[in-house]
Parts: sequence; structure tokens; C-alpha cells
Amino acid sequence: MTGLIAASTSAADKRIAFRAGLTSGKIQRLPGAINPLTAKLIQEIGFEGVYVSGGAYSAGLALPDIGLTTLTEVAAHSKQIARVTDLPTLIDADTGFGEPMSAARTVTIFEDDGIAGLHLEDQINPKRCGHLDGKAIVPTEDMVRRVRAAVSARRDPNFVICARTDAAGIDGIDAAIERAKAYADAGADLIFTEALATEADFEKFRAAVDTPLLANMTEFGKSNLISAKTLEEIGFNAVIYPVTTLRLAMFAIEKGLREIFAEGTQEGLLGEMQHRSRLYEILEYERYNEFDSGIFNFSLEGSRT
Repeated sequence: MTGLIAASTSAADKRIAFRAGLTSGKIQRLPGAINPLTAKLIQEIGFEGVYVSGGAYSAGLALPDIGLTTLTEVAAHSKQIARVTDLPTLIDADTGFGEPMSAARTVTIFEDDGIAGLHLEDQINPKRCGHLDGKAIVPTEDMVRRVRAAVSARRDPNFVICARTDAAGIDGIDAAIERAKAYADAGADLIFTEALATEADFEKFRAAVDTPLLANMTEFGKSNLISAKTLEEIGFNAVIYPVTTLRLAMFAIEKGLREIFAEGTQEGLLGEMQHRSRLYEILEYERYNEFDSGIFNFSLEGSRT
């Protein structure tokens, strides 16, 4: 039953794979998973990792991305996602859910939950979406304390500590570069360069910082949407697509609900739906017969949808 109810790869091995990927010369692509089923699909398609977005999770709770979710909520959600995939899972940990001591505790909880790494940001607490105006950031020394606390709490040396800086949109790219260097000196393994706009911005950041870099390709924000191939050529090590799957899903859901409201039936939408057989394929329904064919004796045959 290996890999059916839970992933067959251990958390330790996922972390090793994530670290190796970041230094492989091949960009690590991490689409956002809005639930465990999405994570299974991300793995099946062939991506290198899974990302859990704070903004997407907040939206799923019908809340804005302004730091309203708690460590307990995010940890429970992230654990459910990480446990079903053999891919490493990177978590959006906002500002660490409090002061440096809270950031340290956050690391230990995510380690226990099988996560491969997290990122902490240098916004004030409560924070807001990195692509909104009106952000405020803490002094560099405060974020350095946050990063050092997180690093000191790490028990598995392969657990990745990523430091995000939002300084580019506030004080300019040069200030963001200086912060990135300070965070790397404090022990960050990966730097998240938030809200850079153009390819030239990404190239400038890469030329100035030696630490592995992560790009955020979120839609409708400050950054031009740059292909993974181009980011890899620039020298970036990882790219996330944090809210993409949520936006795709919600667009389809809204369209479908409006048609049902207008037409009184979903008949015209069947061609746009995931078929029941495809859902069962992703869930590996038939493998559950390995438990006890006398109990799990269902069949996929004879179903219209």
C-alpha cells in the first residue's frame, strides 16, 4: 500500500531532494496546491515541488491576505497537502506568526508536519499581499533576528529557510539586494525576491546575490509573467505559481454556477468538467481493493459521469 493513503517518500528525503534541486542548475517549479488532490496532480504532471500559498489559503477561507490566518490553521492545511505527495512542499509562513521566538516555533512545527521548507518575509505584522501598494517593512536588523531565530530552531539541516524581501517595491531594488545579502548572512538558504517587475530587474538581482533565488510568477500583480525557461537562463533556482490553481478553479466554478442559475441544468457543462473516471484515476480508487476486495468492491464500469 506504499504511496496510496500517504506519500511513500519520507520527509527527510523530500528535503534532501529540494536542496539538491536548488543547486542542480534546473529551475524548480512549484505550483500552488489549494488542497491535497491538487498536490497529487502536480506530482503526476511532473513538477519538481508543491507550494502552499498564504494568499490562496486565506481566499479559500473567504478572507483577504492580510495576516488573519493562524499558525495552527496554516500548519494543519499544509500537513494535509504535504502528506499525500512525494514532492517537497514549500510553505508561505508570512512573518513567522509573531516575533522571532514565534518564527522559531513555526519552523519546528512545520518540520514535524513533514514540510520541506518555508519562507519568512520582512513586512511588518500584520502583513499584506506582496503585490499590493501600501506595504511596510521592518528594519533590516529585525528581519535578521527573525531569520536567525528560524535557523537556530531547525533540527533537520536540510529543512530550507527562505527569506523574502518586499523592499524592492518600497525602497527600490538596490535596497532589496542589500537586505537579501544580510538575510543570507543570517543563514537563509534561499532568497524570495518579491514584486520585481521586468526581466532586467531579475537579472540585476541575480548578478548581485550569490544565494539561490526564488521568483514569484503570480498573475495580475507587479511582475511581468516570465517563463520558467527564461528565469532558469537568468539564473534563478526556483519559481512559484502561488494562486494560479485557485484562480483557474474559481473562474470555472463561477462560470458553471452562473450557467446552472440561468439554465437550470449543468448538462451543457459536462464537456468542461473533470470526468468521474479521471477523478478516480487521480485518487487511485482501484488500488484500495488491495486492502480488502470484499469491502472495497466498487467498480468504475457503468458510470455515465
